[in-house]
Amino acid sequence: MEKARRVPEKHLFLCFIDYTKAFDCVDHNKLWKILKEMGIPDHLTCLLTNLYAGQEATVRTGHGTTDWFQIGKRVCQGCILSPCLFNFYAEYIMRNAGLEEAQAGIKIAGRNIKNLRYADNTTFMAESEELKSLLMKEESEKVGLKLNIQKTKIMASGPITSRQIDGEIVETVSDFIFLGSKITADDDCSHEIKRCLLLGRKVMTNLDRILKRRDITSSTKVRLVKAIFFPVVMYGCESWTIKKAECIGIDAFEPWCWRRLWKINWTARRSNQSILKEISPGC
Repeated sequence: MEKARRVPEKHLFLCFIDYTKAFDCVDHNKLWKILKEMGIPDHLTCLLTNLYAGQEATVRTGHGTTDWFQIGKRVCQGCILSPCLFNFYAEYIMRNAGLEEAQAGIKIAGRNIKNLRYADNTTFMAESEELKSLLMKEESEKVGLKLNIQKTKIMASGPITSRQIDGEIVETVSDFIFLGSKITADDDCSHEIKRCLLLGRKVMTNLDRILKRRDITSSTKVRLVKAIFFPVVMYGCESWTIKKAECIGIDAFEPWCWRRLWKINWTARRSNQSILKEISPGC
């Protein structure tokens, strides 16, 4: 997607679809039928059916608990199968809405890509404003999923007119957090880099209490910094276009972490290189 957005003189229109409580609205009976239509072997469908069969729940209130009731909807949050099961649900919606044929999509490395889907995150991609969101809404409601128009957003790299779905205006935004990364209409990565650096500093500050504990060895603290803080800052860095100013900010983050960890004040006149030499390469 980032590659397509950098092609000069090419407009890219993105529609980020949001569902209301997506995983909680998946109907089990409809899901089994969809799996069968998709050609999933019966023995696998049977295993999944047995996994979800007989689930019951009760609600505890201040006045006691309710009667037990059957659970006929939802895929389990945190289960590694749930994103895959929801993808089958989403694929069924796409096919019934005819979006695979109707949506123009964009060409990336010779492939025509019309949408991006990861679990309940669905994004339509096109080089024109013709985004078939209304068809998506109608077919989604047939299988029990409801589009959240307030959280559904459109982002465009070119001029765009106001869009509506069933009379509700879909907000056009200049930036959007997509799968944990901030993307902007002008394709400027500096906003995302600054955001990641701020998140890294925030995480470091929040865990100060743990890093100050004397019963944790220095080598363990170094490992914690590398395992927890650095991945926060470098998340999604593969798609960054880095300029000199951003390089300086990224390079300054690691010395800041070590200075904060070892309580080295800037007035101590210690160079970053001397501090980095103290960090064991084996840690």
